[in-house]
Amino acid sequence: MASSGTYNFSLSNGEAVLAALERCQVRAPSIRQEHMVTARREINLLLAEAANKQVNLWKVVQVSTDLAGGTATYDVTPQTVMILDAWITTNAGSSTANDRYITPFSRTDYASLSNKSTQGAPTVYWFDRLIAPTVTLWPVPDASSTYQFNYFSCVQMFDANLTGGETPDLPYLWLDWLVAGLAHRLSRVYAPQLEQLRKADAMEAWQVAATQGVENVPIYLTPGIGGYYRR
Repeated sequence: MASSGTYNFSLSNGEAVLAALERCQVRAPSIRQEHMVTARREINLLLAEAANKQVNLWKVVQVSTDLAGGTATYDVTPQTVMILDAWITTNAGSSTANDRYITPFSRTDYASLSNKSTQGAPTVYWFDRLIAPTVTLWPVPDASSTYQFNYFSCVQMFDANLTGGETPDLPYLWLDWLVAGLAHRLSRVYAPQLEQLRKADAMEAWQVAATQGVENVPIYLTPGIGGYYRR
């Protein structure tokens, strides 16, 4: 017997809902409109939960913002959940462009700066996680160079709707978690006696997908032992 030779399997949001309801022992003939209304709400809450658990590698995007001399704070799209890595490009767009990695610091670190208006090449940034988030750079970009602020941003997943064959905003490897997680949420409403079983299923499916959903690179740890050798 030959295998299919294709990689086309997917689930629509509607199919994911039907599969989740089946795991709650709610069969197709008994599904009513209220089931679908509840399911649409719960599948979007499930995606919000996944956004909180970051990092979802398929939702990482690179963002570049041109900086203005004397301006420290810049808007960040509201869909941004977290900033992973950031760097400053000096003389962006020219043959002398140069990148320099910068690091995050906290609200307390920013508050502790004695001179928040100091200008120069930025070395740190504060991501202020408001409903309309912003990022503040320090030192404040000066006008002596053309700076560009670049960063990798984790963003939330697209809304899930149940009509038109719409598919979920996640990759193949996460489909089982989507159904398992949705079944757990729906069991709270339609099959309380199954909630603990569906919770265990959802946790296992998340662990399997999250274990694979990482960058497979070495991690190097360097201890700071210089203090031991002071004279």
